[in-house]
Amino acid sequence: MTTLLLCLIDGMRPDGLQAARTPVIDSLVASGVSTMEAGTVMPSITLPCITSLFLSAPPSQHGVTTNTWSAQGAGPGLVEVLAQAGLTTAFFYNWEPLRDLSRPGALQASVFIKGDSAPEDYADAKLTEEAARYLQAARRARRPFDFAFVYLGNTDAVGHRHGWMSGPYLAAIENADACIGTLLEAVDGEARIIVTSDHGGHATAHGSDAYEDMTIPIVLAGHKTFQAGRRLTKPASILDIAPTVARWLGVAPDPAWLGEPIALGPPEA
Repeated sequence: MTTLLLCLIDGMRPDGLQAARTPVIDSLVASGVSTMEAGTVMPSITLPCITSLFLSAPPSQHGVTTNTWSAQGAGPGLVEVLAQAGLTTAFFYNWEPLRDLSRPGALQASVFIKGDSAPEDYADAKLTEEAARYLQAARRARRPFDFAFVYLGNTDAVGHRHGWMSGPYLAAIENADACIGTLLEAVDGEARIIVTSDHGGHATAHGSDAYEDMTIPIVLAGHKTFQAGRRLTKPASILDIAPTVARWLGVAPDPAWLGEPIALGPPEA
């Protein structure tokens, strides 16, 4: 069984994804199921949103309401649930506050590369290179990670510098698309993958309840029950991603999680 990848492109609006040249993600949309109308949480900023993804709970419950970790009501997150079930997990990221998303001892690999180096696309490309190296080594050893989270932060940084939907912003999405292609090659080209974002943005900011900030894409490819090219008609949320990953890997979601598995039939054998 190949690794299930969860790739998060920070700040990627659905209309930005659709406007950019993204042949890799386009192929995932064509072969899997997707929505360009999923919702995130308020405040629509990175750490509250990604914490909500991993804990399947809103900021009002887990307590992270800024980009400083302050979780008070956090239950078991996705990484802990998978680790407790005996699965292997890995994190690859270029924004350091994400280090708190898993508890000590739950990860088999964790790679952080600082994300503010020039040129703008360096951190995403370098992180992808390192992640691909780890994924290839695990596959060659016939011990692939069951789950790997890859966070690409450059799109958000470019949005803040140049504006959401600007030329550089769309180019950053295109670079992230190429990075995902490299990751898929590292797992032997087999697409067991979820591509999403944490929030959108407008002008050079985000954090509001505006549609442009609160709407994210979710693309899933590689499950045997997927009908190719299907668009989800049921509303979906960032809270649904952790239950979806768990269900896909044959693990029961934690009872405290508020989301629901997306578009999956019975767990894969």
